[in-house]
Amino acid sequence: MRNIITALTLALIPTSVSAEPIEQRIAPCLACHGENGQSQTENTPSLGGQQAPYALIQIFMFREKLRVFEPMNEMAKPLTDDDLRLFSDFIAKMPKPAPPAEAGDPARMQLGRALVQQHRCDTCHNPDLSGKENVPRIANQREDYLAKTLAEYKNNSRHGYDASMADVMAPVTPEQITDLAYFIARIR
Repeated sequence: MRNIITALTLALIPTSVSAEPIEQRIAPCLACHGENGQSQTENTPSLGGQQAPYALIQIFMFREKLRVFEPMNEMAKPLTDDDLRLFSDFIAKMPKPAPPAEAGDPARMQLGRALVQQHRCDTCHNPDLSGKENVPRIANQREDYLAKTLAEYKNNSRHGYDASMADVMAPVTPEQITDLAYFIARIR
């Protein structure tokens, strides 16, 4: 009888692909987000070096459709809480994105740096924009993705888990968004 109960118990435990190594499980994510943590896909963020707590929250929000982007919602739907932790820890250990080879136009870089200071991006995201805890690393993120995301916070079509980014972006002009994205993508 004990063997039957044990066999039934084992049979009822859901099997999943979680027996696969994380490197295999995360491969579909890296197809868009970049094999080495640096995205080559338009309007798709680089994940490398992202803070584990931030990544965890974002994947959770996609799973629960609190952040809606259908491809990500579908990818995150089957993930368990343990999967979320595993994926976010893996992302945090990936190499952070490198700045572009070219340093950028000095005048635009100076303007962008001034905007970062004026709007206090360097307070929540750290002076080097490396992020902390549930605040994302934005340094050397894709410029197109940064511009898109900042514009979405400004027009209130992207919602975070608090309203701080919408408040920060309210006075920022579209031209300033372009300058901020240019600078943040190239910060050294």
